[in-house]
Amino acid sequence: MKINEIFHFLEQIAPLSYQENYDNSGLIVGDANSDFVKGMVCLDVSESVLDEAIANNCNLIISHHPLVFQALKKITHKTAVERILIKAIQNNITIYAIHTNIDNVIQGVNSCFADKLQLENKRILQTKKQLLKKIVTFVPFEHADTVRSSLFEAGCGFIGNYDSCSYNIEGSGTFRANEQATPFTGEMGKLHIEKEIRIETIFPSYKENNVIAALLRSHPYEEVAYDIYSLDNHHPQVGSGMIGSLPKAMNEKEFLAYLKNKMKLNVIQHSKFTERKIQKVALCGGSGNFLINDAIAQQADVFITGEIRYHDFLTHENDIFLNSIGHYESEIEIKHYLVEKLVEKFTTFVGSKIETNPIGYFS
Repeated sequence: MKINEIFHFLEQIAPLSYQENYDNSGLIVGDANSDFVKGMVCLDVSESVLDEAIANNCNLIISHHPLVFQALKKITHKTAVERILIKAIQNNITIYAIHTNIDNVIQGVNSCFADKLQLENKRILQTKKQLLKKIVTFVPFEHADTVRSSLFEAGCGFIGNYDSCSYNIEGSGTFRANEQATPFTGEMGKLHIEKEIRIETIFPSYKENNVIAALLRSHPYEEVAYDIYSLDNHHPQVGSGMIGSLPKAMNEKEFLAYLKNKMKLNVIQHSKFTERKIQKVALCGGSGNFLINDAIAQQADVFITGEIRYHDFLTHENDIFLNSIGHYESEIEIKHYLVEKLVEKFTTFVGSKIETNPIGYFS
């Protein structure tokens, strides 16, 4: 099996097009067409993680955080990133990052975080726009089911918890074939009127090539008429953060104890106690400061993330209960999730046993 097959599997879970524009998810170093032997999953690629991979005969590392985040002008032994790149190449180890693209999908970093807290009725906190398109095509009556099924199989028709969604209108199409045509129906040189069904269905933008290929493959006409529209709709399953509810309300101190236990934390930074009840919970793994106003707007009682700035604690002390639990601590569950998914599919994967959290706590 080629390493590329594993990348394809991961990109079905978290398409690369969903990463933020500042990010560097995807293949970092190595040959995607080389044979896969064994893989390791980690949150960060450190020198010790690379040594661990070598000792375990792994030739693929799947990391959450990208090893290379900004452009490199030189690759020497001067920095840790440069040393890791050189050693990975020398040992034929491929490194791949799955970062903000898996932050932004509904079954990703924030879902893992929310599941640890046993939140109910989970949904994306800040959904993204302009990720959906609509395809419209016109099909003879007797072929409509075949074309619809082909479009659904290619990824069309998903709306929230529903699939196979489309809208269909009966009408008539006209065409006249010239002498170079091989018409499916009608006669060359004569105007033909065909009873057709107009099929409309939506799809994620990144699947456009597959959708068009499926349409052309299943449609009976020699020349297939279709339109594709870009949509401004919010995508309900793609975006930042998550919001849900606890099974029962708690006071602030009870909630902090609950959070500390569930996430195995040493310490929690929090805003001042105001005797509020905590039940509606908003969260974001990593650096989620930018979502505080979204959490307030959606009437969350608490917002939890990896890092919160001093002035945000100050500005919002009466608006919402803010909890900062550490960047590493808020994201580590994604490593276990990815190991589980990859072992289930490919078997030969292990999770790194090395803790790469660069922050320590002294008490």
